[in-house]
Amino acid sequence: MAANRRIGVLGVGFGGDVHVPGLRSEGWDVAAIYSRNEQKARDAAASLEIESWSTDAHEIIGRDDLDAIAIATPPRPHAEFAIAALEAGKHVICEKPFALNGAESARMRAAARASDRVAMVAHEFRYTPQRTLIKELINDGYIGMPETANIELLMGRPSPPGAPPVTWASLKAEGGGFLGALGSHYIDNLRFWFGDVLTAQGHLSTLRPDRKVPITGETVDSETDDAFSFILTHLNGVVSSMTASSTVSPSIGARLTVMGSKGVLQASQPGPNPPEDGVVFGSNDGSPLKELPTPERLTPFTDDRDQRLMAFRLFLREFNRAIDTGAAVAPNFDDGHACQQVLDAVRQSSETGRVVVIN
Repeated sequence: MAANRRIGVLGVGFGGDVHVPGLRSEGWDVAAIYSRNEQKARDAAASLEIESWSTDAHEIIGRDDLDAIAIATPPRPHAEFAIAALEAGKHVICEKPFALNGAESARMRAAARASDRVAMVAHEFRYTPQRTLIKELINDGYIGMPETANIELLMGRPSPPGAPPVTWASLKAEGGGFLGALGSHYIDNLRFWFGDVLTAQGHLSTLRPDRKVPITGETVDSETDDAFSFILTHLNGVVSSMTASSTVSPSIGARLTVMGSKGVLQASQPGPNPPEDGVVFGSNDGSPLKELPTPERLTPFTDDRDQRLMAFRLFLREFNRAIDTGAAVAPNFDDGHACQQVLDAVRQSSETGRVVVIN
């Protein structure tokens, strides 16, 4: 990687917790940070020792001394910021949920295709040892022809007891909702394992709508889903399904099962995200499931600062490699658009009660 590459980070939540330390560990100079809230921008720049801050994202995007932009804001401005950054000649990392809808994501994909820049969507969990190992085992024929897959994600409401605060995640206009926030990661993962999706059927629910306005203490209803289910058919014939809730008590975690003509693979995780030391269980001879060895190459290092950092840093190494060599890379903006199409189809199915064909 060329020395002294500089990047601006848009967003101070996940951007400050994961993007900034991850980028620095992988050779980037984080030169600027943005928040629409001035105090948050000032505080983030001070605590993270970043030389400049701004409440104007376009001021950072337009800077001539930056090579790339990382977008870690809530979803509403993703399309605006990503397209502006690509048109300004910047490489781009964009967080998920990728966009508000497929029309936006199509414009983002078109802007990436029209540029000569690297544009990636931050579905970094493709790079966790668990997910990569399952992909390799499927490709190697461990379970024969893959046939079905099922995911359960059962999470609890946050502490303390009572209504959680209103945030962007509770607002439709901001791109909130459990399907986008976490379902998007799992949809990308299903596409990673089995390829593109042909049809989607789904249902969204708001089981615990109460939210508290932090300043006034008023209780209001969330506008977005906190539980969902879907069934997808992939172009290769695999049928995948997922059931998820963020209202379970106690929280259980996630279990992912892949079944094929010759065997089964299974992985579990205690929280919403795959841990860096997660393992895979499997059987292809009729015997009980047993732990399968994880090759050391899939865990080249660990990072105890945040359990999400190892996967994110491996993702960044692909970003760097693509910039250095011009090689194709994934997950890119084509993947972001494909995932957004599935999200849209699940929402449309929930509204109409119909199976939706994805074009």
